[in-house]
Amino acid sequence: MSQMLALVIVLLILFIGDFVAVRTKAWVPSVFICAILFLIGYWTFFPQDIVSIAGVPPVVATMVMYLIIVNMGTLLSVKELIRQWKTIVISLSGILGIVAVLFGIGTLIFDLETILVAIPPLVGGMVSALIMSEGAANAGLTSLSVFAIVIYVMQGFAGYPLTSIFLKKEGKKLLDQYRNGQLEKKDDSHSSAAEGMTELKLFKNLPGKYNTEYFTFFRIAVVAFFAYLVSTILAPVVSINAFVLCLLFGVIAKSIGFLEKHPLQKANGFGLAIMLLMLFIFDGLKNATPNMMMDILYPLVVCIILAVIGMYIFSFIVGRVLKVSKEMAFAVSLTALYGFPADYIITNEVVNSLTKDEKEKEALLSHMLPPMLVGGFISVTIVSVILAGVFVQLL
Repeated sequence: MSQMLALVIVLLILFIGDFVAVRTKAWVPSVFICAILFLIGYWTFFPQDIVSIAGVPPVVATMVMYLIIVNMGTLLSVKELIRQWKTIVISLSGILGIVAVLFGIGTLIFDLETILVAIPPLVGGMVSALIMSEGAANAGLTSLSVFAIVIYVMQGFAGYPLTSIFLKKEGKKLLDQYRNGQLEKKDDSHSSAAEGMTELKLFKNLPGKYNTEYFTFFRIAVVAFFAYLVSTILAPVVSINAFVLCLLFGVIAKSIGFLEKHPLQKANGFGLAIMLLMLFIFDGLKNATPNMMMDILYPLVVCIILAVIGMYIFSFIVGRVLKVSKEMAFAVSLTALYGFPADYIITNEVVNSLTKDEKEKEALLSHMLPPMLVGGFISVTIVSVILAGVFVQLL
């Protein structure tokens, strides 16, 4: 198979996944459709290395992971996180619920390695799934390597409908309060308009014409290199995954003005980076035989059910303490199962289904959207990468 034919085929699969997700308003996740098509391909006519043939060998995927995780660190808005401190506590409680129930009950049903591999993808997204998949593969746990990818692919089927159900309950209650004059639109004018703007304090005297895409990529790579270097230096003393340090160093680089917010997007490289990483994730399915898929079906379903139960119990308790409704608290904790942009899409879909009045929509979104976005950011962007970095060392 030629490189360009392989590239056309794998990109067609990604497009079909997106097409189905758009048509079903994200009720059928794009990653699920893509995974099914890749599995069918691997079981029929795909070469086992079709992703590498298309131009995405493992070394390229590793490079992209370094860039993306540094980029994730720059998205941290400290001011917004301070304003949403209750959301952060609830999100962390949901994650704690996943960890507690899977370690407390899951280890009585499955071996420790299965639980270790399952937790980070359940708490986060594709990056943590890929870290655990690669870690399991390096440890010779081929079945669990596939398991990490399949959990990432399937968990949305639990998260999407449950989130929609609980957000609708919360939205109906808020809408009644708004119509009765008991609720007002939240004023976000206090948020700094400059937060989303480029602020390169270390390069303030650099003429804008020199701040090119290559310079942006160079700065991201420098941050990633320092993360790798520190991880290597600390290895004899304490083992810290380089990807965890990439996240931390991304935050630091943004705060000191070495990187702007979302530099990959500024350099017009974010879409390409995500595409390469998604292809490499699906490359992990090449070892998934039909028998293996049947073997991991039971732990897959049980782990997802236990995770949802753990999230509900812990978020309910913490939500009551913080005087946040159980519906909103559970919806926030469920963002761990999918993150952005699904949290944004689902919230908007729910609001649009509740009212056609623009002012009512704005009022509902002002109360529901910020905590959903922050919840997804905390779990998927920060905690999942940290957990993956810790748990992969235990395999």
